[in-house]
Amino acid sequence: MNISNNISSIQSHQTMMNTNANNVANVNSDGFISKDTRMSDTGGSVTANTRLADDNGSKRSQTDLAKELTDQIVVEDATAVNVTAIKTQDEMLGTLLDIKA
Repeated sequence: MNISNNISSIQSHQTMMNTNANNVANVNSDGFISKDTRMSDTGGSVTANTRLADDNGSKRSQTDLAKELTDQIVVEDATAVNVTAIKTQDEMLGTLLDIKA
């Protein structure tokens, strides 16, 4: 069991949520080009890669609220799963340390 994999996933999803929040905050900013965050597996840990989304040439904000809101649900669920895994690992380790010979 390795808690660091769960922690890297939580940190990457936090990066995704920060990008998401910036996009939503600029939904009414003319000419704003949103950023997109992609997750990648780097040998057991998760890394967040953020880049500018494709510019469609619009003079209005290019933030897609439907995408941003669904991304928030993904981040919330992924974080909850990782926190549950960390709690389970912590409980198992605590039980192991409580065993007396």
